[in-house]
Amino acid sequence: MNDRFVIPGRLKNMSRAFISIGVLTLIMGIIFFLTKNNNIDKTRFWAVLLQDSVFFTMITAVSIFIQAAANLAHGSWIVAYRRVPEAIGANVWVFGTIASVILLIIVFVFRVGPEHVNPIYEWVTPGNDKILNGKSAFLNQGMYLGFTLVTVALWSYFGRKFRSMSIAQQSAPKNDTKIFWKVFRLSGLFLLVYALTQMSTAPWLWIMSIQAHWYSTLFSWYTFASSFVSGMSLILLWVVYLKNQGNLELVTKEHMHDLGKFMFAFSIFWTYLWFSQYMLIWYANIPDETVYFKLRQQGPYSIIFYSNFIINFFMPILILMARPSKRNYFTVTFMAMIIIFGHWLDFYQMIMPGPLGSDWQIGFYEIGIFIGFAGVLIYCVSKTLAKTNLIPENNLFLKETMIHIS
Repeated sequence: MNDRFVIPGRLKNMSRAFISIGVLTLIMGIIFFLTKNNNIDKTRFWAVLLQDSVFFTMITAVSIFIQAAANLAHGSWIVAYRRVPEAIGANVWVFGTIASVILLIIVFVFRVGPEHVNPIYEWVTPGNDKILNGKSAFLNQGMYLGFTLVTVALWSYFGRKFRSMSIAQQSAPKNDTKIFWKVFRLSGLFLLVYALTQMSTAPWLWIMSIQAHWYSTLFSWYTFASSFVSGMSLILLWVVYLKNQGNLELVTKEHMHDLGKFMFAFSIFWTYLWFSQYMLIWYANIPDETVYFKLRQQGPYSIIFYSNFIINFFMPILILMARPSKRNYFTVTFMAMIIIFGHWLDFYQMIMPGPLGSDWQIGFYEIGIFIGFAGVLIYCVSKTLAKTNLIPENNLFLKETMIHIS
């Protein structure tokens, strides 16, 4: 079998147009925000870059997690479209590098006002704040630098390694299991790495420490759930697009049903974690904890707070619950785009209340930067997909995925 993807001119032009919009928006942001003597505008400039770079890094890293989990479970269901998460995961380094540059500029360079404070990460310039100084053993620039660079480096390594080994399997002797078991062991190692980064330190440092007086032991799991369902939706969009281009002949409605079930299930899982975090803090009614939700639920972010819940819970459960809807290409494509947008909003309300307070808005800058990152994603993933066959020939589970029934 030979299933090669040739990048259509329309897709190339769209990705370039999106990147151009992003670059133009960034230039306009520099002119309108950084050249003004307005601390809120400067903070908004960097906070939006932080949000999008972290969001795209995390949802692409999910593809590596999905590969590792499927490898350990000997899952055959993913083989039919395995090249898609491989291509997405192999480009984590692109978004991780962008995120690292932005995050480190914010932590080491960005200061505002005559007192030279850091308005995004207040722990960087804590002054006489006893709580922040008490957390300085973990919340310090050296720790932030180390965890950021190590996290991005490891995610990038595993993303590229899984893809290269999958491609190497094509030229291996038929039914040879040497590479298979090497990937199996590597997958276990990656899940350990992922547990120590995405499931713990990365969300703590990159996002939760923006409001460093507040903390939640559920926060990393909550962030993971948001990233996972967005990452699964991203995979589905690429699978549907490739099917429409005449590729991925092995993918059937059974495989699409699986993807739809993951989107539905992890929307419910996200809601479970959202409710668990919210309910426990509401019930305890401790001022140091409720301040996080008070600003979001009763303050200027209330419209995003409730929209977030409606988009990310009510829409998936109402639309994706029925079996036929998960097997309908239009429905799952529509819901995938809604879910990605909804969890982009989720990341927005995680990040913006801390540095911006009530001075938030979603305007040309927020939308333009998001479009720019989407353009980079489309460009990089399409280039990677075009480099090799979309059917992973010689894969040990190729026969199983051909007869897969959901």
